Amino acid sequence: MKVEFLGHAAFLLTSDSGVRIITDPYKPGCFDGGIKYDPITEKADIVTVSHEHDDHNETNINGNPVFIKGTDKQTIKEITISGTDVYHDTSEGKERGSNIIYNISVDGINVVHLGDIGHELTPEDIEKIGKVDVLLIPVGGFFTIDAKVADSIIKTLKPKIVIPMHFKTDKCGFPIAAIDEFTKGKDFKEIEDELVISKEELPDTTAIYYLKPSK
Repeated sequence: MKVEFLGHAAFLLTSDSGVRIITDPYKPGCFDGGIKYDPITEKADIVTVSHEHDDHNETNINGNPVFIKGTDKQTIKEITISGTDVYHDTSEGKERGSNIIYNISVDGINVVHLGDIGHELTPEDIEKIGKVDVLLIPVGGFFTIDAKVADSIIKTLKPKIVIPMHFKTDKCGFPIAAIDEFTKGKDFKEIEDELVISKEELPDTTAIYYLKPSK
């Protein structure tokens, strides 16, 4: 499986057989120009949308993809996806609404995209999520969990690989923290383009990869 970080919370996952999944695609220029990443031009077979905010729900995606916006378990082109309902805040959605965590099974690897989760996981959430191989986790705070809560969730889920997302860059004008807040004091590897992952070569202990946005 190949993992490319497009920007914000959008990733392109490509299976060994060429099936392409895009997570939480953003609308360029949304929120009064807060999101400045370039348009997503890549084709997709599947698009997952964790919630209906414009920095996560672009519909103009090439390839005539199937859009996944619910929690029901589905298998599309040998990719199995299921969702867990959580919240975008610490007030059970009263501030920012709901959010879906997606489990995406690609080439025998369980990828978990937390979307814009805004709180610690409950025991019920943890049970539904199950074993995690690759965790795509927001770390910027303010609208989502911050680095401290992200650390707590990582400790709980014990993923093999962690890839941070939803942090401030020169193309994200939101009042959120930069990647340094999460990576400081940690061992991590910086990846310029895409990360290639195989089930057989997953690390024994949690490894952190900082993927630079490609857009």
